Amino acid sequence: MKTRIMLAAICILAAPALLQAQDTSHRLHGDMMHGDGMQSGSMHPMQANTGDERISLGLAPMQKQHQLANMRSHLKAVQDIVGMISEKRFDEASAVAHEKLGLTPEMQKMCSMFSNANFRELGLAFHRSADELGDTLKKGDLKQSMQALNRTMNYCIRCHATYRQ
Repeated sequence: MKTRIMLAAICILAAPALLQAQDTSHRLHGDMMHGDGMQSGSMHPMQANTGDERISLGLAPMQKQHQLANMRSHLKAVQDIVGMISEKRFDEASAVAHEKLGLTPEMQKMCSMFSNANFRELGLAFHRSADELGDTLKKGDLKQSMQALNRTMNYCIRCHATYRQ
């Protein structure tokens, strides 16, 4: 039963983000993400003929696996937070948000290693929003906590709609 409640909560949270991602995806080919002098609608050099129009980060295989593992750990942290919220364990959820998703010195260093400035800034914004989520969770307010989690997850959706490994 708890699993169904958590799944429903995640679906409810993700719905607005998915709609935003769809809109973001359509706008990506415009000037928003191409501050590099490319004309609107032109293909980014890292999008070459894969059928996947998201921007590739051009990572080496080892870097790619590390980044994918990192994102899976972020997803697990979000799952843990949702479970803790459902059990009204707000202080524990706050700790997970700060420690596993927040802008720790390690995450700051990792984000600074990416050459794509827009990806780097989006990553930093995600981690800052996770710290804001942690602060909100400390208050123990369910509605505010879910809104903060939604804001954080919007960064996930936006990033995955924009970039690929």
